Amino acid sequence: MGAARTSDRRRRIAVPWGVLGLWIVVLVIASPFASKLADVQRDRAVDYLPAGADSTQVARIQDRLPGGETTQMVVVYHRDGGLTAADRATAEEQIAEIAGAHRLTADPAGIPSKDGTTLMYPVASNEPGTDEDARDELVHEVRDVARGGDGLSVEVGGEGALATDASEVYNSLDGPLLYTTVAVVALLLIVIYRSPFLWLVPLAVAGVANYLSMAVAYGLNQGFGTSVSGQSSGIMTILVFGAGTDYALLLVSRYREELRRVERPYDAMTAALRGCGPAVLASSGTVAAGLLCLLAADLNSSRGMGPLGTVGVLCALLAMLTLLPVVLVLLGRRVFWPLIPRYGSTPKARRSLFAAMGSSAGRRPVAVLLGGGLLLGTLALGMFNLPGDLKQEDSFTSRPDAVAALQTLAAAYPERGTQAVTVITPADRADATLAEIRDTRGVDSAEAGRTGDGWTEISVLATSAPQSAGETATIEDLRDRLDGSYVGGPSAEQIDLKDTNARDRLIVVPIVLLSVLLILVALLRSLVAPLLLVAAVVAVWGASLGIGGLVFGPVFGFEGTDPGLGLLSFVFLVALGVDYGIFLMHRMREESLNGAEPVAAALTALRTTGGVIASAGLVLAATFAVLTSMPMVQLVELGFVIAVGVLLDTFLVRTYLVTSASVALRRKVWWPGALSREPVAPVPPKEPERVTADAH
Repeated sequence: MGAARTSDRRRRIAVPWGVLGLWIVVLVIASPFASKLADVQRDRAVDYLPAGADSTQVARIQDRLPGGETTQMVVVYHRDGGLTAADRATAEEQIAEIAGAHRLTADPAGIPSKDGTTLMYPVASNEPGTDEDARDELVHEVRDVARGGDGLSVEVGGEGALATDASEVYNSLDGPLLYTTVAVVALLLIVIYRSPFLWLVPLAVAGVANYLSMAVAYGLNQGFGTSVSGQSSGIMTILVFGAGTDYALLLVSRYREELRRVERPYDAMTAALRGCGPAVLASSGTVAAGLLCLLAADLNSSRGMGPLGTVGVLCALLAMLTLLPVVLVLLGRRVFWPLIPRYGSTPKARRSLFAAMGSSAGRRPVAVLLGGGLLLGTLALGMFNLPGDLKQEDSFTSRPDAVAALQTLAAAYPERGTQAVTVITPADRADATLAEIRDTRGVDSAEAGRTGDGWTEISVLATSAPQSAGETATIEDLRDRLDGSYVGGPSAEQIDLKDTNARDRLIVVPIVLLSVLLILVALLRSLVAPLLLVAAVVAVWGASLGIGGLVFGPVFGFEGTDPGLGLLSFVFLVALGVDYGIFLMHRMREESLNGAEPVAAALTALRTTGGVIASAGLVLAATFAVLTSMPMVQLVELGFVIAVGVLLDTFLVRTYLVTSASVALRRKVWWPGALSREPVAPVPPKEPERVTADAH
């Protein structure tokens, strides 16, 4: 007995310190790679475009032409009352200075507007090539030279300037996004734990997980070419802190319970891991599987987000199931101060909000189910009020210089295009292609440019404004008429983004639903319960988009909806929503296996997990809500829809609808598993016959 006690004591000391030492080694190894993630982050158009689209091929071939990728800009001079001779002289002097300082592809020629208020100079250079930093430096140098004053406004727009403004926004996200997320999570954990120390532990562990995820993401980029963009790395950070804190809440809650029942923290943590570990593993596996379905997308930005999101979830899982337990064990019970769970004590009895909610759902389950379904369906109708497709100039919450230039050009040149459409054609057919382009309806002008590697570049100006219905029709006509050629440029990229997102929805959505459903069937040993959970999260997704339709235009003033919003919000809400469903249904199944009747099992599961799920939902919703403070419309829309969806899922669907459906279906919710069948009452033993004297 003494040797056994000594062995146990050594294990309780060696295991935590050993795991902690292993994590230190991992972080030392990961450190040089994590710091390099920002170096491989790319936010060029080709990093977001569809893999096989015309516009993607144009961007790739342009990289191989003499001089490499072209940075195209438009310098816009404008005066409301009309440009003066001095204004034109200033413009010519500044453009000459720009041409003298940089290697331009052609001498810039001024194009005046019909009303005389505006003069635009297209400026293009191959100096930066594919180097984003060099491109940004060129744009800033042009802006430093092109300056107005005394009523003359000077703006630098065009594809290159717009890319620079977008890149600066994405590069500025990392710090504010991380700090804001940490602050929001810290505040919520302080409120939830009501302890001045405990909140620091899961938050610090989440920070370690985020650092590890950056190193792994860099490794995926170097080993497999996984694209890393500002959007995908930002979402990865959100998932690490959101999902990681959720897992921490579940584990700490179970650990607190076990500390009242078990004397030693090491043994209490072991029991806690056995109790909630399977649910955490299953839920994280479901989220990872859902995110990996994005690999089936053709859109580069969506396909790259799948692996990075999965890395974030799995790094959070690893940290919360290994590092967090050992840190809590080493700190002992005192980390819960002032609400320390004493061995043998019982928690203070308090009226449970979720018990009251469960009771109301249990009394009239069908009425609650129908009412909740009607509410979600009504909210989903708001999707019909979503604004149209988001244009480039409407993708910023504030108005950078490039967007201001686009708006000035649209007002001053309504009769012609101001943004080039690029055609890449085989060099041996360049003359015939040029003639065909000029003969196409809606084309204002077309000029041949560089030739190299068997291809010729042709710059086309449409008669319609950029991203208008007329220009879209012209681009589609060019693609229909020009066999063997590729049509690209900023407007063509937006068309391809819209079409590819529609295609990806048709492919990725069924894959996500099927993969999540199969995991739930394997976990819950049922078909009805998984179908119930999947139907619930799909309803939440529709309602969340509907709420977005009610506020994006009328409240936020957004002029459009990001084409990828539907797909990305669906993947995240289904994966994360099912995550909470697993917590609830897993506990319900556990109660049923322990002999509880169906109604009691459902209400007990809600009462015991409701508080944790609510806390986790609040944290996850708050982390995604951080995106609404970012300066990109697509991030604001995505963060808003996911945050609203998580709250709906937490406080309406899990609390009322899933519980009421389980109460109404009773054992049928576990069909066709063994739990769906009525338990067979044990047959009492047969009493032996009494032998009487008469029988003898």
